[in-house]
Amino acid sequence: MRHLTFAANWKMHIAPAEARAFASAFLAQSNPVEGRTLWFFPSAVSLEAAANAFGGRADVRIGAQDVHWEAKGAFTGATSIPLAHGAGATGALVGHSERRHVFGESDEETGRKVAALLAAGLTAMLCVGEQLSEREAGQTQAVCLRQLRAGLGGMGQDQWGQVVIAYEPVWAIGTGRNATPGDAASVHAAIRAELGRLGAPGRRPVLYGGSVNQGNVASLLAESEIDGVLVGGASLDPAGWARIVATG
Repeated sequence: MRHLTFAANWKMHIAPAEARAFASAFLAQSNPVEGRTLWFFPSAVSLEAAANAFGGRADVRIGAQDVHWEAKGAFTGATSIPLAHGAGATGALVGHSERRHVFGESDEETGRKVAALLAAGLTAMLCVGEQLSEREAGQTQAVCLRQLRAGLGGMGQDQWGQVVIAYEPVWAIGTGRNATPGDAASVHAAIRAELGRLGAPGRRPVLYGGSVNQGNVASLLAESEIDGVLVGGASLDPAGWARIVATG
């Protein structure tokens, strides 16, 4: 059976009380489906509220939007992996395009974050993707594979089960534009081939993110190379999100 993953990135939205209301509304409209995993990535202040509100439903995972690689220290504003885990997170996004291109996160830093998450036994959802100028220069695959190698270079063979990859073309995030299903599938195939070269045993999940919504999610999931979606704005409405996770 094909396994699909639906990941909701709430970005800088949804306060704790809103997270509880979202979970109540969503759970009333969505039942677990075999072969599907749902991830929610709330802001750090809403992690614990979200984790509690979803009540440990077996198909739901809660993750942090970002973590620091140090377990503790004088890093004002950062969230350590132990702090995120203590609030209910079992994984985290790493290298989201906004972390890379708004906050200046480097490839080296993504690698350190992935390594720290894996060492702690948590899941790392590593995001890779090209900017518009790189796409127009024909550098899409080179950029994505460079980011992939940097993020996964320090992992052990026994840690592959903790890794999820999300391809998110930067030019398609929050713009209303998205890669065609065929374009996305070709990049996914290149990513999957590189994962094999890096030693991944079997098929690892590769998600697509970039202006995914109710109107295009079915065509994206129709591509066999796409194992699910990472969604921003369209994940903020519980009814709409319930319809998206029922797709495919």
